[in-house]
Amino acid sequence: MLRHGQVVVPGEGAPVVARTRDGAEYEVFDVVDSLMSRFGRIYVVDLDGVEENRPQLDYLQEISRDAELWLDAGARTADEAIDALVTGASRVVLSSATLNGPKELARAWNLSQELTFEIELQDGHVSARADSWRSLTAAALAEEIRATGPNELIVGPRDGTVDWEQVRVIAHQGPTWVGGIFAASESERLTWSGSTGGIFHLGGDLLTTREGSPWSTFSIPSPSARDDET
Repeated sequence: MLRHGQVVVPGEGAPVVARTRDGAEYEVFDVVDSLMSRFGRIYVVDLDGVEENRPQLDYLQEISRDAELWLDAGARTADEAIDALVTGASRVVLSSATLNGPKELARAWNLSQELTFEIELQDGHVSARADSWRSLTAAALAEEIRATGPNELIVGPRDGTVDWEQVRVIAHQGPTWVGGIFAASESERLTWSGSTGGIFHLGGDLLTTREGSPWSTFSIPSPSARDDET
């Protein structure tokens, strides 16, 4: 997650700036370089776009030059979704919580098929900007989205609790990723549910908040330890 050009990670009640154990901020491009050295793609949530509808498009364009990027920039409309694609992102993620509704989804899909849709969940219920989506179950919304266009979906619980049976139903319909706060050790549940894969927050040995809150099992050297070899 990015906010105002800083890497942020989940915190108590709200995202916080990611810091090394000695309190230094992580440099965004150091983190991107480290992730791309081991993983095929990175998933970026631009909180400036999600929260303020002011995506960091120029900054994201720099990131996408060296990385295969999946990007959630908080698009509300089809035009904003295309603006996000212009950054060079290989896939733009549209979210039930920010997109204005079915008409904008249909318009966006007619303009580009490089789109993925995330069904955001809060306490097991669909979190949606559009009233018509808010009244649906996650599985019913998944069917509607796939009927409109995007077949590859993301199920994203926001309370840290994944309903794996619910995921299994949606994954049975088509390719499904699982996002949210859950441990990499739950990969067996990803397999059991038939999911395509998991999207994990930075944290733990990879990034540590000032309080040292663990979030994952990955690791990179601290900025001060970097050299030409690493």
